[in-house]
Amino acid sequence: MAHDTNAMLVRMRRREPATVPGASWRTRGAWPLAAVAAAFTLAQLVLVRPGMGLGWDESVYVSQVGTQAPASFFSAPRARGISLLVAPIASWSTSTELLRVYLALLSGLGLYLALRVWRGRFPDGVLALAGALFASLWVTLFYGPQAMPNYWVAIGGLVCVGCVLRVRANRGDRAALWGVAAGAALMAWMRPTDAVYVTLPLLVLVAASRSWRLALALLAGLAAGAGQWVIEAYIDYGGLGQRLSDASRIQGGLGWYFAVDDQLRSLIGRTLCRPCTGPMPNPVVWAWWFVLPLLAAVGLAVALRARRPLPTLLPLACATTAAVPYLFLIGYAAPRFLLPAYALLAIPVADALLHLVTTRSGRWRPVAATLIALGLAGHLVVQYAVLDRTVDRTTADRRDWERTATHLHRLGVRSPCLLTGYQALPVAYYTGCSSAATTGPNENSTEAAILRTADRMPTAALTRPGSPPPAFARGWEVHRSAGPDLYLAPSAREDGSP
Repeated sequence: MAHDTNAMLVRMRRREPATVPGASWRTRGAWPLAAVAAAFTLAQLVLVRPGMGLGWDESVYVSQVGTQAPASFFSAPRARGISLLVAPIASWSTSTELLRVYLALLSGLGLYLALRVWRGRFPDGVLALAGALFASLWVTLFYGPQAMPNYWVAIGGLVCVGCVLRVRANRGDRAALWGVAAGAALMAWMRPTDAVYVTLPLLVLVAASRSWRLALALLAGLAAGAGQWVIEAYIDYGGLGQRLSDASRIQGGLGWYFAVDDQLRSLIGRTLCRPCTGPMPNPVVWAWWFVLPLLAAVGLAVALRARRPLPTLLPLACATTAAVPYLFLIGYAAPRFLLPAYALLAIPVADALLHLVTTRSGRWRPVAATLIALGLAGHLVVQYAVLDRTVDRTTADRRDWERTATHLHRLGVRSPCLLTGYQALPVAYYTGCSSAATTGPNENSTEAAILRTADRMPTAALTRPGSPPPAFARGWEVHRSAGPDLYLAPSAREDGSP
């Protein structure tokens, strides 16, 4: 047993994948990867409450295919991939618990398949550690079971980059060619612009190497995933250029912004940091963020010394291009934006950690191993603390929306109905209403249109507590609630009473 253990450590130290006579990379013991994926799924179900209601963006995506409320306004930056992903559940059930369990299982399976693609490029121990590092981040655990696209861009990026490396190693690997297309399509299906940023280094590589089959697979995947988004741009948004322009405007205008400090502030659990003000969190919350690129650099140095740079350099390059727009091109932050970068960095970082704790002969370095183990343990404690606080706060916010919806129901605002104003979009989903906005990123109506709607169906304007209503609602009946103030149009009550 000791001989077998030492032999495995030697192989891992030399970055040689373990072999089993007569077995292929597809079937050789992938149990460490399966164990990581299973633990990730279980952690989501335990730590992120399945009963946590849908968030603002989730309600938009789910409403496109769900039955609880009319489809919410779909702004220019959004893509319909996540709506289609949740359709098997949301199209017939309004159970948030069922949807969360479905997404947790699906995200665990996605992580397993994405890591498995990399087998043969790195030992299973490195890949299992990489999966554990990525899966244990609070932001990964928090968004894995949510109807949000960023986690799936990360999975698509891992699959796409890993399969490109497989094709580079074996040009006859047709399964890997299909994997390139599938990974690119998944990213573009979820967020087309993110897919372009992630694949920029891949496009440069295939162009420089003139790998035409690889280029065709990559471009075909991007086209297949983004095709619907592009067609929709011409049907509903005035063309592709106009949709891109609208998307830029909604995101505050793309340009040079230094958003690194905004991302640091968001690491405390601020799911959307816009505007991103306030003091920096305690350094223990963001220290890992600066350790990550240092370890990635160590991983690259290890790969260069071993004369196998591409499997490390390529994910590092893709992680960099994935992160650049969210660090330097938009003026706000959300921690989920960087999930693709974290996923791609995880493999070089795991490779570096293994290098630091073992010698070339495969023996442990006790001091280094102890220090790194303590560091990882502290990191996990911090991640759990942030996750726990974020889940508590998010759950409370969504219960407030539910209470507001219940109050509106008691006042006679029931489907078909219309809400406008403060937090109208998510509250409308919980109430079963449509939503309207005359300003802001979700602008989809006018005051005149809202007044015409108020003549024929229950309509309410929501404001921050104590704030005045919009001009068109000044004569409407006001009701105070535990959340926003509710201004009901004269026809708002189902029985027509004032």
